[in-house]
Formats: sequence, structure tokens, C-alpha cells
Amino acid sequence: MFGYVTTNQDELKIREFRRYRSFYCGLCDSLRRRCGFRGQLILPYDMAFLDILLNALYEEPLEEKKVFCVTHPLTRQTALENPITSYCADMGLLLAYYKLRDDVEDERSVRSRAGEGLLRRNADKCAARWPDKAAVISGETRLLEEYEKKGEYDLDVSAGFTGKMLGELFVYRNDMWADILRRMGFYLGKFVYLMDAAEDLEKDRKAGRYNPWAGYEQRPDFDALVENTLTMMMAECAKEFEKLPIVQDVDILRNVIYSGVWVKYREMRKKREGIEKES
Repeated sequence: MFGYVTTNQDELKIREFRRYRSFYCGLCDSLRRRCGFRGQLILPYDMAFLDILLNALYEEPLEEKKVFCVTHPLTRQTALENPITSYCADMGLLLAYYKLRDDVEDERSVRSRAGEGLLRRNADKCAARWPDKAAVISGETRLLEEYEKKGEYDLDVSAGFTGKMLGELFVYRNDMWADILRRMGFYLGKFVYLMDAAEDLEKDRKAGRYNPWAGYEQRPDFDALVENTLTMMMAECAKEFEKLPIVQDVDILRNVIYSGVWVKYREMRKKREGIEKES
């Protein structure tokens, strides 16, 4: 969705990074087959994480193949794919499409409007394959838009819409693991929404756009509030993850949950501290 659910590459072993990249390349190739080069441009890190997570849980056979990559044209890349990869590619496409629609509504962006138009036909096909998932994404996006227009600043409520949306996408099968996956996705979704809002706070203030943190920015403990809130969201996500009987690729998944999601947060804090020193 926003590039936060990724690995901390510095803490991965070489073989783990290669394995992660093979899943990432598989998802990229799956998106390419759906909508060409423009599909590769919207490749979401959170869906790469979901691909690894669901494959680790269900241990379905993976097809390994060599694929052409625009960014690495001299060497074909190793890609891992199966039906779970196709599911994650569809969900990533739907998320990107509705995010672009939201950007068009919020920012009146010509670029977002063009992107929405390019993805519409493929997104409609995904919605036809997964009508229940598309309805959740569309519905929660609409509810979030309505809430933001009210100008209310309840962090739990505003983040809950993205949480519910990602929570449903984490449920690949309605089986004994569905509730755990739903809760895991719910808290991860809340983290992503609040992290994205924290990173965009200054930009949104200057543009006069809604931001859920705006109602708290003047608090003397604002930075601690942001960090503690994000930490609580990931603690709940991690708690649900540890309930799953996962062995395959567990070190990669733990790298993302316990370390990778904080990479951009640390970058944001450094930037914010630099601005405060200059002012």
C-alpha cells in the first residue's frame, strides 16, 4: 500500500534476501501478466509480505521460474509463483486502484486520475474474480472518505477502516486460521494508515488536507504518542502472528514484523528532528 511493510535488508541473511526477492519477483511477474508494465509500477510491498505469509502457512507447491525484469535486463530473475501469488497480485491491484481513486478525490491530481484510468479495466476484472474482497475495499475506502470529510480525529476510528480492509484481504480461506489472519491484518492495516499519516503530516498541513494526527500535534508528548501508538499496533499484529504454526520463511516474516516496518519510521524521525533543529 504505502511501502512500509518491507524487510530490514541489513538484518537478513543473503539466502533470506534472495528468497524474499524471489517472492517479490513472482508477484511482480504476476502483475505484469495482468496489466503490463503499469502493473509492475504499483507492486505493493505489503502484498509481497502477504504472499510469503500465506505460503508459509499453507505450504502450497511453488513454481520456480526465470523471468525478465525491466530493472535488471541483463539477467533473468528467479521468481516463485502459485495460486496464492495470483491472489496477492489481484489484491494489490485492487488496493492500488482504490488508492488512486482516493487520491483523485483528495488531491484532484491529474497523475492519479490518469493512473486510475489505466488500471480501471484490470481492476474491474479483479473485482469480478473476488467480488467480496472488492466490496470490502470499496466500502471501507468510502467510509474512510466520509469520516475524513467530517474532520474528526479519533485515531482508532480513522485507522480502523484501513485495518478492516487489510484484515479481510489477509483471509485467503475461511478456515481455522481466518480469525487470526483477520486480526493480524487489522492491526497491520492500522499501523500502515497511521504511519502514512505521520509521515505526511507536514505536507497535509501545508496543503490543508485532513490528517488524523492534526488533532494531537500540539501535545508536548506528540512524538511519544505517535511511537507508542504505532508500537501498540505492531505488538498486537505480532501477537497474532505468533499464534500461527509457521516454520517456512519464519525468519523473513519476523524480520518484516519486528524490524522492517520500522525502517521508514526511523527515517521519518530523523527528518523531523532535523527540521526541529533548523527551526
